[in-house]
Amino acid sequence: MVSVTARTRKVKQPYGGYLPVKQMDKFKYEDDFELNNTKDEFLSPVITGLAVDYLTRLMLGNNKKDVFYISLRGAQFIKKHTQAIELLENINGLDSRSIVNACKLVGFDTVFRAGPATYKPIENIMPSDESIEDIKIMVNRTIYFFNDNGPIILSGFTFEEGYSSIITTGDADFLTSKTLWDLKVSKNSISSKHTLQVLVYYLMGLRSIHKEHFENLETIGLFNPKLNIAYIKDIIDIDEETMIRVSKEVICYK
Repeated sequence: MVSVTARTRKVKQPYGGYLPVKQMDKFKYEDDFELNNTKDEFLSPVITGLAVDYLTRLMLGNNKKDVFYISLRGAQFIKKHTQAIELLENINGLDSRSIVNACKLVGFDTVFRAGPATYKPIENIMPSDESIEDIKIMVNRTIYFFNDNGPIILSGFTFEEGYSSIITTGDADFLTSKTLWDLKVSKNSISSKHTLQVLVYYLMGLRSIHKEHFENLETIGLFNPKLNIAYIKDIIDIDEETMIRVSKEVICYK
């Protein structure tokens, strides 16, 4: 019983991957912002990615408690709910204080996702001024991206009725009327693990409580606000054999 992320990281794929990166259409976006990209010893890439994801959802109008739900649940598991609520109350936008508090709050995510043993004290999460500025830029890039490619109809959603005996957890990032989007904040290009992950989300979505949305999708894609690049694949161009193999070999549907 694992998450989508854990399963797609560990499963052995055929040469090039079930959904090769070279088959994805790549679109580079330009703006007037330049990231500092300084190495920050007090801020991990995972925390940065979660902060960008959650702050984007917040700025797009989602309820604050809904956005940080997993963080709050994680804090509750280790009896730090009061501290988490205090952080949440001081996240109000893209000012420096809000960004720092968001980085600290998402530090509780790992407790819910991977267990209390993975928790590291959030007091050690102290993003530099350069990292704070980078997070702000990446959130704004993602907002601009979805202003052009939205509107978003679902965000941070799960797949009730779509899980399997192997994959029992997993939440997707953004869904529009035409595309399932996964947000990847990384200095590197995407890999076949990432393309498989979004394909698994799509196949699970077809069986989930959200299937009416998924049945009408045209594309699946990934957006990396650090590189400001989108990767897109037309669903109609994914062959049926690949769909069947991923359903059986990765998700383990019967």
